[in-house]
Amino acid sequence: MKRALVSLDAAKGQVWQGKRRLELPPKAFAVLRYLMEHADRVVSKDELLTAVWPGIVVSEWALTTCLRRLRRALGETAQTPQYIETMSRRGYRWIGPFAAAPRVQNAKLKIQNFTSPSPSRPFTPSSSFAGREAELEQLYQWLEKVRKGERQLVFVTGEAGVGKTALVDAFVAQIAARERVQSAQPAGKSLKSVVNNPESQVWVARGQCIEHYGAGEAYLPVLEALGRLCHGPRQEPLVSLLRQYAPTWLVQLPWLLSPADRQRLQREMFGATRERMLREMAEMIEVLTAAGRDADPPLLVLVLEDLHWGDYATLDLLSSLAQRRDAARLLVLATFRPVEVIVREHPLRGVKQALQQHGQCVELRLEGLAEAEVGEYLTRRFATSPAPASIGEASSEPSRSSVMSPQSLAPAIYQHTNGNPLFVVNTVDDLVARGVIVQDEEHWEVQGKLEDIELGLPENLRQMLREQVERLSTEEQRVLEAASVAGVEFSVAAVAAEEEEELGLVEERCEGLARRGQFLRLAGESEWPDGTVAGRYSFLHALYQHVLYERTTARRRSHLHQRIGKRLEEAYSERAREIAAALAMHFERGQDAQRAVVYLHQAAENAMRRSAHREAIEHCTKGLELLQTLPDMPERGQQELMMQVTLAASLACAKGFAAPQVEPAYARARALCQQLGATPHLFPVLVGLWEFYFIRAELQIAHELGAQLVHLAQQTQDPVFLAAASPLLEANLFHLGELISVPTQQEQWMTISVPLQHPCSASPSGLDYQVACRSHAGWIRWHLGYPDQALKHSRAAVILAQDLLSPLNLCHAVLYTALLHSYRREGRETREQAEALMTLSTEQGFAYFLAIVPLLRGWALAEQGHQKEGIAQIRQGLCAYQATGAGLILPYFLALLAEAYGKAGQSEEGLTVVAEALAAADKTGEQVWEAELYRLRGELMLRQL
Repeated sequence: MKRALVSLDAAKGQVWQGKRRLELPPKAFAVLRYLMEHADRVVSKDELLTAVWPGIVVSEWALTTCLRRLRRALGETAQTPQYIETMSRRGYRWIGPFAAAPRVQNAKLKIQNFTSPSPSRPFTPSSSFAGREAELEQLYQWLEKVRKGERQLVFVTGEAGVGKTALVDAFVAQIAARERVQSAQPAGKSLKSVVNNPESQVWVARGQCIEHYGAGEAYLPVLEALGRLCHGPRQEPLVSLLRQYAPTWLVQLPWLLSPADRQRLQREMFGATRERMLREMAEMIEVLTAAGRDADPPLLVLVLEDLHWGDYATLDLLSSLAQRRDAARLLVLATFRPVEVIVREHPLRGVKQALQQHGQCVELRLEGLAEAEVGEYLTRRFATSPAPASIGEASSEPSRSSVMSPQSLAPAIYQHTNGNPLFVVNTVDDLVARGVIVQDEEHWEVQGKLEDIELGLPENLRQMLREQVERLSTEEQRVLEAASVAGVEFSVAAVAAEEEEELGLVEERCEGLARRGQFLRLAGESEWPDGTVAGRYSFLHALYQHVLYERTTARRRSHLHQRIGKRLEEAYSERAREIAAALAMHFERGQDAQRAVVYLHQAAENAMRRSAHREAIEHCTKGLELLQTLPDMPERGQQELMMQVTLAASLACAKGFAAPQVEPAYARARALCQQLGATPHLFPVLVGLWEFYFIRAELQIAHELGAQLVHLAQQTQDPVFLAAASPLLEANLFHLGELISVPTQQEQWMTISVPLQHPCSASPSGLDYQVACRSHAGWIRWHLGYPDQALKHSRAAVILAQDLLSPLNLCHAVLYTALLHSYRREGRETREQAEALMTLSTEQGFAYFLAIVPLLRGWALAEQGHQKEGIAQIRQGLCAYQATGAGLILPYFLALLAEAYGKAGQSEEGLTVVAEALAAADKTGEQVWEAELYRLRGELMLRQL
């Protein structure tokens, strides 16, 4: 296809492709002109940024947006360029035919600065930053500590509008400007090369907590920051780093993985815990920021905004990062409003206080500007004005002696705003919009007398903002209203879907508002799974979004939420689960409770995969409440059933498998199964109940549930049900002391192939039945007199758990192997397995298994002659084990303590413990240990003779 000639008229600011005139925004035109004037070479990103935005620090996303607009206008794509070629990690080159234009020799290209003052808005707040020099200096002092490897967690606090985001923006922009270099990152370098490249010395990752989502979206701002960091040339090395050190986080960013990799990682991460996720992220950051001791590693600045809307999991991560003492070039800047934290009773308050008590965080509290600083702001904002004269002082220009400069309003503005920066900016905006402050030739001046000027009071800021909105065109108002529904930060594609307008038209309106500094600013680019690419914008302040959202009628808000929800659902299609919390929010507010419930359940499952069980509980609780508003139909019962099962599993993980809150959720799910005739779902629900009572050592109830499982399996004749039910019942029989016919049924289960999608491939807690069965078979073979077969089954269970890549199942198999070695009186092997179990449990944060480690290790120490130390560890383990609510195997653990007392020559203490163990066995019916306990009692009594 022949490419049309491109010609450019720099004087008129016009460009044609053949005979077609292209309509381009000013900055896109400037980028095109620069590329065409330097068509003989590759132009780097930094060169373009410097040429097109002279003296201003902007994100690379501004350049990316301009290039996307150019390609759209020229009718090409980045993948099949006809005019502008992307040179990987080097820059861009013009390759299309064009009419020669005059070259600018030995001089910088002159480009109109469209961020300069205009009548509608002299400057954006960020370009008029004033009055925070002391705070900036303090941030730099903390940054210097970070450069030396001393991590810093800084809470930037203050009321709404006091300038928290403006301060952080200015700080980040300044350090980015200092670190920027002119050379581009060469392609094909190793992770170490990328990390040690001067261009990469300061890496900034930003995430935003969103009020819409509440505390339910686990790690939302951290995942957003991580996702943004994994763009461009850093993607490959960072994904490699995540894969090696933080796989549980990588699996939460599925767009960075192939489908095969994603499935493998999801299976491998099954059963991962909160503690593991926290440890992995902390270690990954330490590796990243401490790499290359022979050169300076990157310095990571993690910005988390509006933490007063943050989720529990993010707070846990902040605490974990702050409490670690290993060297790391990490600076965390977390902004929040103290009043919001107090009013909402947000847990952030307690987290901050605890960290402050241990010197693990610092606070930078922002107060309002002083009167002099308000004057400085006015001086900078109206920079073209002559030097202000004091009230009553003669002007240096006789012809303008009676003219007041905007700076003369500083005392009045300060008095009416109390120095709140957001109020100051909007008060001045209002004066400009009303024609009180006007531009006359090269000067800005105040119209009228000072005493006649009306200033909006701070409490009327919302009304002032509404009035500013009303001065916009109807189309711009509608775009902003739709954007407010999309969120503080949004994709233009979402707004276009809500407005049912052409994407390009909506983007032009957003770009125009951002260029004028009205309400919006460019925040980058977004790409959806269906290929939709659009600009990403954010509101200049969350209050702007709130005012616009409140201004929109309830009916229109509901319609807009419904539209954006459906558009996102369509764009993400099979990947909609990834944004389930956002979809749930949109559909809930869009009055589509049916869809909202579906996505709340998916959001709960997402949270469980992140080991964020409190968030999962919140999603389930909200979903169950919302379900009550739907008609009483079988579909509602089915949805409640799935929600109750997820809630029960979340409660078990968050509060313990024996926690009393677990049983009601499973009981309700059981009642729903019976009501709906949902037999396939009844089986795992009964398993969950059985697991609850079994771990509590309420064996009679567990035995009845096991019998019901066998009966249900026989009714359905499902081969997997049949094979799974018997081992559960026989586990009860074993602990009750009845071992007859157990091996036959276990053989049946161990040889059957269970499909992964089958509801009984694992228990609700994630324990694979084949691993459990093989582990238990080792115990049974020992008690039946086959020690070698017992060891064989235990080793097979460990191998199977390793093949499953499941930490939970591996811990279970190693525990049973360690217990078997203790039966065999093999102290060294018991201790080795206990040490392995401790390593696994510590990594995963499995409290249940961690509690058992000192029991086994203590017995092994006593067996090897260290009775005093061994007894202390066993007693420690007993306290920890019973604190989990578990009661199973308690008589045997007490037997280990009694045996250790005997070896230490403390027979009386040993007999007391045996009596306690027999009483426990009598209470729970766990008779399998009785023979051993009576043997021990006889042996201890003999020692007393």
